[in-house]
Amino acid sequence: MAYFKIIDKGNGVNRLFIGGVHGKEGLSTIKALQEIRDDDVTRGKLVIHNCDESPYLSTLDPLYYQSDVGKEVLYLIDYYKPTFYVEAHCYKEKNFSNLTSPHRMNKAGVPPLIELDKGVLIGSASPSIRTNVFRKEDVCITLEMPCNPNSDSLNVYLELLRVFAASTSRDELENKIKEIYPRQLETAIKYAKEFFGNYPPF
Repeated sequence: MAYFKIIDKGNGVNRLFIGGVHGKEGLSTIKALQEIRDDDVTRGKLVIHNCDESPYLSTLDPLYYQSDVGKEVLYLIDYYKPTFYVEAHCYKEKNFSNLTSPHRMNKAGVPPLIELDKGVLIGSASPSIRTNVFRKEDVCITLEMPCNPNSDSLNVYLELLRVFAASTSRDELENKIKEIYPRQLETAIKYAKEFFGNYPPF
């Protein structure tokens, strides 16, 4: 399930999409990541990496970034220095309610993920890397879809990946997402302000 591709269109924003960062998620995320085409990027660079299968350890666990795959993620971020970072995940459908629960902050220490459409969820990347690795102005998200997605979920997931691939600035990205998912973007900003204060991830 390992997959690596670089699309380089010269000067511009650096983007990094990483999928399958734990367990067998890469079997699902590769279905979207390998569909990103060269012409989805107009300017700048997009690096796409889908990881091999690895032991499952939550990215919210501080020990995750001491694991082999966690170190691989940190290396890619440090090497490519992305302004747009998308961590591509999938989830078992039985976990949908836990991921989107308004009580997730109390249970897991992070805000709930937000459903965009067709079971596709969005939220901030792990606070461990958001505040320690990235700059304040970078955009760092977690994007989730059901594992073994149906075509509807996969299309929603891929559509958002292509929005990130095509956008050349933070403002352009936020405006494009606002056109498609205005309510969800408003909620994401609200959660970010509540959780990160003056260090908004998105």
